[in-house]
Amino acid sequence: MKKIAILGLVLALVLAFFAFDLNQVLTLDGLKTGLEQIRTLRTESPVMVALVYFAGYVLVTALSLPGAVIMTLAGGALFGLAGGTLIVSFASSMGATLAFLASRFLLRDLVQTRFGNRLKAINEGMAKDGPMYLFTLRLVPLFPFFLVNLLMGLTPIRTLSYYWVSQLGMLAGTLVYVNAGTQLAQITSLSGILSPGLLLSFVLLGIFPMLAKRLASFVQSRRVYAKWQRPKTFDRNLVVIGGGAAGLVTSYIAAAVKARVTLVETHKMGGDCLNYGCVPSKALIKSARIAHQMRHAENYGLSAVDPKFSFSKVMARVHDVIATVAPHDSVARYTGLGVEVLEGYAKIVDPWTVEIKLNSGATQRLTTRSIVIAAGARPFVPPLPGLADVGYVTSDTLWDEFAKRDAPPARLVVLGGGPIGCELAQSFARLGSKVTQIEMAPRLMLREDLEVSELARDALTRDGIEVLTGHKALRCEKDGERKFIVVEHQGAEQRIAFDALLCAVGRVARLQGYGLEELGIPTERTVAVNDYLETLYPNIFAAGDVAGPYQFTHTASHMAWYAAVNALFGDFKKFKVDYSVVPWATFIEPEVARVGLNEQEAKEKNIAFEVTKYGIDDLDRAIADGVAQGFVKVLTVPGKDRILGVTIVGEHAADVLAEFVLAMKHGLGLNKILGTIHTYPTLAEANKYAAGEWKRAHAPQKVLAWLQRLHSWKRG
Repeated sequence: MKKIAILGLVLALVLAFFAFDLNQVLTLDGLKTGLEQIRTLRTESPVMVALVYFAGYVLVTALSLPGAVIMTLAGGALFGLAGGTLIVSFASSMGATLAFLASRFLLRDLVQTRFGNRLKAINEGMAKDGPMYLFTLRLVPLFPFFLVNLLMGLTPIRTLSYYWVSQLGMLAGTLVYVNAGTQLAQITSLSGILSPGLLLSFVLLGIFPMLAKRLASFVQSRRVYAKWQRPKTFDRNLVVIGGGAAGLVTSYIAAAVKARVTLVETHKMGGDCLNYGCVPSKALIKSARIAHQMRHAENYGLSAVDPKFSFSKVMARVHDVIATVAPHDSVARYTGLGVEVLEGYAKIVDPWTVEIKLNSGATQRLTTRSIVIAAGARPFVPPLPGLADVGYVTSDTLWDEFAKRDAPPARLVVLGGGPIGCELAQSFARLGSKVTQIEMAPRLMLREDLEVSELARDALTRDGIEVLTGHKALRCEKDGERKFIVVEHQGAEQRIAFDALLCAVGRVARLQGYGLEELGIPTERTVAVNDYLETLYPNIFAAGDVAGPYQFTHTASHMAWYAAVNALFGDFKKFKVDYSVVPWATFIEPEVARVGLNEQEAKEKNIAFEVTKYGIDDLDRAIADGVAQGFVKVLTVPGKDRILGVTIVGEHAADVLAEFVLAMKHGLGLNKILGTIHTYPTLAEANKYAAGEWKRAHAPQKVLAWLQRLHSWKRG
């Protein structure tokens, strides 16, 4: 009701302005005609005329009415250069701020709710550099100020900042127009006030803040580098620390553009993904899935069998898979691509020097123009009393530790309910372990929607896993050779026996030993970087898990492109890293895959959305394959087919998701997916059917009613 009342008042004032022909008064001819009368009034009552003029100016600008230029000229004609500038400066800033506040009150919530996802980058930019951007706009009178007022009201810039930046930024233009008003008799048209030369001056003034920002950045860089001695020449264009996904891609790009690049890796090329994460876990998942299918062969008209297998052979296959993939990331391959690969520990000793303690025992120092830190992450081990006494494995160490076993652990406790914990819990349960999964949060896979968490829990429970959510691990205990973990749930303690304990409660960036502390580079959970992946030192970058915000192999590779290009060519052009479309998946059965927003995130961010859902239990190929479970859920802008996010639960969900990732990246809506031929019968048809569900929900009912009448008429 308040918004309606304010909007009604604004409309009434605007209508009155035109109804009483005040727009004719606020013209150059109208000003010249009435100026003498106003001057007479000013002589008799100078304070009253000044106050009325001030209030009128505020009202005109607050209502975004035409005539602000004429009012400014009148200020110069009535009060002179100094007095006119003083009054106009404050009146215009107050009026602009009132227009800004009206726009914010009436429109911002509506616009942000409807277009919040698209405006995210703008909002972040305004929060960071809004005053500087506004100052630039105010300096250049090519931009209509009333539009600046209305549009800025839709952004998160603070009101106080808006006021003082507007007053300062509009001062130059105010001086020009007030000065012109002191010579009102000589003005024949408004266009004559701003000559091409004067306009160019304003444009240069508008560019000045950007140049000033560059200068400030340069000065800040000089201050950061002040205590260091920069080499006159450099041994390398780029040194990359870490041979995981981010480091490999960074060094590959550098070599491809003929830069001289050195890659330093401490242990194994390929990083966590090849040696401890994605590759070995997917190999294990495959073996476990086949064992599961053998037990449930009756679902396919076959005789179910209890699989007989050697666990050591399963683990040997995992290592064989790693060995088969390893040449893709090997020293030999990257050396052949033009990358110098050094095996050892790298430490940054100054912004341009890296000291490498080689595995051979020697030490080597390299000077380099730029450095990229791609050190990755490691499993987080919680500070649980007694944990070291009972022993544990992580997603990094289990591959070697369990390879020594003849059988999987009889009783396995998995600590953690995230993607890694869920994948490994299901795999070991299918290979014969009695698995207990402990999660402190109220549900598994907390970043996903509630229904996804429930489906995941049901799937794990069906495989015999005892899922304990809402249970907090307190300590580990040992009684002779027996091992226990003590957990708390609703105030009561519970003691759980186990033979092996797997810690899968997340990963933390590797931050120690690289010289970051000595250089003063800020680190908390990750290395602090800006939008260009620069650290405190503009020539030192960080990419991948060590920088966040995502800990995926594919995002590490994505970030690597920005790190490499900005490190090598940032003097000419820098690129902000783009996280707008990031897919990920959890490879349990059924798989869970997602890109963009899900429902809980959209609600947290107050983004309006519609939900379209298609059940995979209706899909022909899923029925034929005996995997008719799960769904495709699409979030769209209300009333439109633009995709905000997609969650897929089902067989090969991560592969099926790729079509939606492509669509979101290139701005393709559900109508485009619906109009694309999909091979029959495939799981990917689920995407088309989901788009069809959206189309059916948005069918033009009135048009269809008329068509029904048309067809009835044509039948006679």
